[in-house]
Amino acid sequence: MLGHSTLPHVLPRYSALCLVATKMVPRHLIRFSPECLCMGMIPFVCPATNDLLCEEAHTLVSSHGKVYPIRNCIPRFVSDSNYAQAFGLEWTMHRQTQLDSATGTTISRERLERCLGGQLRALAGRTVFEAGCGAGRFTELLVGAGALVHAIDLTVAVEANRKNVGERSNYVVAQADLSSPPFPKGVFDVVIGLGMIQHTPSPEKTIESLYALVKPGGLLVIDHYTRDLSYVTKLAPVYRCFLKRMSPERSKRITDKLVRLFFPLHWTVRKMRLAQMLLSRISPCLVYFRSFPQLSREQHYEWCQLDTYDHLTDYFKHFRTCGQIRAILARLGAGQIETWRGGNGVEGRCRKPQAPSVSPLKNEV
Repeated sequence: MLGHSTLPHVLPRYSALCLVATKMVPRHLIRFSPECLCMGMIPFVCPATNDLLCEEAHTLVSSHGKVYPIRNCIPRFVSDSNYAQAFGLEWTMHRQTQLDSATGTTISRERLERCLGGQLRALAGRTVFEAGCGAGRFTELLVGAGALVHAIDLTVAVEANRKNVGERSNYVVAQADLSSPPFPKGVFDVVIGLGMIQHTPSPEKTIESLYALVKPGGLLVIDHYTRDLSYVTKLAPVYRCFLKRMSPERSKRITDKLVRLFFPLHWTVRKMRLAQMLLSRISPCLVYFRSFPQLSREQHYEWCQLDTYDHLTDYFKHFRTCGQIRAILARLGAGQIETWRGGNGVEGRCRKPQAPSVSPLKNEV
């Protein structure tokens, strides 16, 4: 699906229109300078009216008077209080746990390239939208590859994301809801939704929202939990039933205690598959000794803290099969649909068909 060309793509039509729009607005009000627009970055628009947003006194303002605050250099289109608050705390406390740059591994890169179907360098100069960006395990790789990255997250995890990525000319991040994103539809070369769809109220609507952002000929990359028979034989769902109803801070304290209790046992029997399986029936801990043997004990412990908390406190947890994901994409009219078992469950990608009046784009991305 991905080629190896690193040449920048042709400027998106929307960016060209925005260049015209900037001539009608005082330069000091434009959040993204014309120079940034020439790079192909997509400007923010009002989720309610689709108007181009301009910066004024630490806010983004639309021509219809809609105002959105900018805090810590991050535009905020939603409040901090929402069903995904636990994820915000999670990524704030484990800001670098899963970053390849921090772990010295290629775990995140391998997963991302597998889902993309090719090497990251092929994204250089391409417009990329990343939903549910979290602390930036994939964001840093996309930005480093030269992609023009537009990332959003529903939670304050955007703070951790920006700290990890820094200020880059090919990167913007915003706290926003995917159901009403602050970007126009149909303008992105690549749209990525990894590790987040299963945690939204409706996976079907979430995939539809992601697909709407893909430009004709563009690529959508997603994954989703799939049900495993062993899930119903474990006590983890019982733990989750109580923990997800607590405040994020309290549930984090409890899950950390559970990890302190059970992780040493998991580590002791890490090479004994049967013992590990039996222990997992009562222990809620998620461990990756077989999947990621390159991690140190300390790193395994941190991943266990992070993913156990994630696993036990997510407000929504949906499961879909490969067939169900394919059916959702097919109903949306997607082409070149591929799904397979991998990663968190089901991974997949597809392309949005070209509009009849537009010449076909080669499969370089």
